[in-house]
Amino acid sequence: MTDLLQRLLPTVQKPARYTGGEYNQIVKPLEEVDVRVAFCFPDTYELGMSNLGMRILYGVMNQLPGVWCERVFAPWGDMEEAMKANNLPLWALESQDPVKDFDLIAFTIGYEMCYANVVNMLKLSGVPIHSRDRQGLNQLVFAGGVCAYNPEPLADFVDFFSLGEGEESTVEILTLYRKAKQAGWSKGEFLTAAGRIPGVYVPSFYRHTYHPDGTLAAIIPQDGAPQVVTKRIVEDLDGAYFPVKTIVPSTEIVHDRSNLEVFRGCIRGCRFCQAGFSCRPVREKSPEVLYRQAVESLKDSGNHELTLASLSTSDYRGLKALTDALIPDCQAHKVNLSVPSLRADNFSRELMEKLQTVRKSGLTFAPEAGTQRLRDVINKNLTEEEILDTCARAFSGGWNNVKLYFMLGLPTETDEDVLGIAQLVQKVIRTWQNHAANKKRGLRVHVATAFFVPKPFTPFQWEKQLPPEEYLRRTRLLKDAMRSRAVEYNWHAPDLSRLEAALARGDRRLGAVIEWAVDHGARLDGWDEYFQYGTWLNAFAACGLDPAFYTTRGYGEEELLPWQTISVGVSKDFLLRERHRAYAGQVTPDCRQGCAGCGANRLLKEGTCHA
Repeated sequence: MTDLLQRLLPTVQKPARYTGGEYNQIVKPLEEVDVRVAFCFPDTYELGMSNLGMRILYGVMNQLPGVWCERVFAPWGDMEEAMKANNLPLWALESQDPVKDFDLIAFTIGYEMCYANVVNMLKLSGVPIHSRDRQGLNQLVFAGGVCAYNPEPLADFVDFFSLGEGEESTVEILTLYRKAKQAGWSKGEFLTAAGRIPGVYVPSFYRHTYHPDGTLAAIIPQDGAPQVVTKRIVEDLDGAYFPVKTIVPSTEIVHDRSNLEVFRGCIRGCRFCQAGFSCRPVREKSPEVLYRQAVESLKDSGNHELTLASLSTSDYRGLKALTDALIPDCQAHKVNLSVPSLRADNFSRELMEKLQTVRKSGLTFAPEAGTQRLRDVINKNLTEEEILDTCARAFSGGWNNVKLYFMLGLPTETDEDVLGIAQLVQKVIRTWQNHAANKKRGLRVHVATAFFVPKPFTPFQWEKQLPPEEYLRRTRLLKDAMRSRAVEYNWHAPDLSRLEAALARGDRRLGAVIEWAVDHGARLDGWDEYFQYGTWLNAFAACGLDPAFYTTRGYGEEELLPWQTISVGVSKDFLLRERHRAYAGQVTPDCRQGCAGCGANRLLKEGTCHA
């Protein structure tokens, strides 16, 4: 640790965020290293160290000979001020070396509200923020994560993007970089070769032109770049790297536990869900491999909580076999086994009772819409009867606390649909009154509504977002309709969701907006303490853009979309077909009831989805 950093740590909150030195961190002798990677998470330590994907890729890169990957996180505001006041550049935790001294600077980006952090972290590192200003083979910036599926808002800042799952493609990228460095290639030579790696998108190889009305006119590949870049997937999850020996944080993090990823992809087709479409096709891990990984990771970390993670864990076909094997171990070692991402249509009271022998936590379900009509529009494939039957089984088993998540502003939503949420909540209350095994503690129903954000690579990617004032009117309508003292209602503020929608569906012109916002103080936008919506509105105005162009305007079905150079394996024709089915109120069964022909199976060698 540098003397300067050591002097600053007592002056800031949570100094353990900045010190490194944790159990299982990886430190390599510099004489054995010829490629150094600063692996950046564009938010705080507590969030980044809770990210399983970052832990996986940290291990993948450090397994490579001659490569040393170190972690970098965004500083909290007090540390940033201290850094600026003392001319301390952003550093990597393992070595405390400045980020500007690294060969490659990699970002994993899972949330649009981190875009300002990406630029700000480069500025704090003393690294030129624009790709065009970084001329050498060092300080190459690349990025991955779900936000890379629309890379255009960050195209000015990132040299290349790695699309999809990175366990295999990252190895190929670093192997190529090592070759380029040893051979003395130029940056252009490296990017040309990197662009030939499947799943690598180089923004500078594509020229974007616009119509007078601001819509995208053309995306023109340069110098032989492919028309479409398709994401990478890992087909054999049993054989894929998993960090059973992983860093144990020395301070509290958001998800302070061991995580097991039981499968990737989703058999459901909720039409608003970007992850559900962009992570296809479904691939499962075997219960035997998961059990071994669970035992090893718990033993090494000492964690007392184990979570089975996926987009919809109760859809994992090996769930009973896995939990039957894990529960005796967890009970013997006083480990809490949790299974989030449950659906109301396949809730197992038997399983939940086994999992929660010590205490009953609350139940969480996401009906998303209050009426059957609207649930059919979004293809939730969930009926009111299933929701209430699940609640009845839970209440009769002793549960007295339920969280229900909904969206407001979904396509075709009416006031009747909004009031349908209140009516459904009232039916849940009556179900508790009729079935509760324990009425002494009373019932708590936590209702939360989010503001619908249309995302790329979903059937709703073309939709209009509600104006913020209309969203707020609907929240008031719903609040006034829920009078029971058993109900607690929370809703998301619309400003953040409006900006999220603009960044999610934005084009390259938003790079200037992000840069202006950062220059005027934008950072840590995912935190209420720092988000300043007015700064972003001023940034759009200063750059001659209107956020409504990307939000309430909507997109035409024939319009060229900024992310059309990218493929997640799901065809545009399928997404359009699903959009039309939504407006017709038609549901599409899940993948196990019959293939709907989304196209993602073509990413598999056998061409057969494992759903």
